[in-house]
Amino acid sequence: MADRTMRNAKPRITLTAADHEKLSALAEAALHTMPDVARELTDELDRAHILREGKQRADAVHMGCEVDFRDDTTGRVQTVTLVYPHEADISKGRISVLTPIGTALIGLPLGQSLNWTTRTGELKRLTVLQIRNPAVAEKEPV
Repeated sequence: MADRTMRNAKPRITLTAADHEKLSALAEAALHTMPDVARELTDELDRAHILREGKQRADAVHMGCEVDFRDDTTGRVQTVTLVYPHEADISKGRISVLTPIGTALIGLPLGQSLNWTTRTGELKRLTVLQIRNPAVAEKEPV
């Protein structure tokens, strides 16, 4: 029983102060139009460790980063960029934080796994395999 509880426990997530502030406002605005996802995002924000202004962990999923994750149910690996709803474009792999999978990914540390529920009510588990910050990569010298 203890093993099952540990497996289902959500790992602590880490967010920048700016992401936490923007996501809190986004969740509140979405409460009337997307209540289930907004509540899930609010739950994630409530358990987040918030970094001081100007700090960011490179090993935790954050807004604008590119993340490789494995669907532990199927073994399929996907690469997506986590974005705000107005930037989402699934054909370009840009998923909104206001989707069940986007909400599951936000703040999740590298190597961590998390159970999440799809819009159809199916329980899935994902594991973060790699995190890249395209903005930082563009600034690095060649």
